[in-house]
Amino acid sequence: MPGTENFGPAEISGNTIRDLAALNKAEMLPWDEWGQMTAAYAGQAGPGYDVLVDEVAAACASDSPRLVVDLYSRPELRVPAELIQ
Repeated sequence: MPGTENFGPAEISGNTIRDLAALNKAEMLPWDEWGQMTAAYAGQAGPGYDVLVDEVAAACASDSPRLVVDLYSRPELRVPAELIQ
């Protein structure tokens, strides 16, 4: 459906990953994508990505800054250098 690409589970998961980045002082634009986000928007990320997003959401909601930093250190979650200006 045209015009609906910014809604649904893929947008929620993308925002969750961007939230993790923001908590690590890398504030991204709503349309920035990295890691498995592109596959998620195409409906191709798979259930493993859902588990990862749940882990990220739990870390973001936790009272543990160390957990947030440690999770963001994972290459699949860290914002690539080419997206940071």
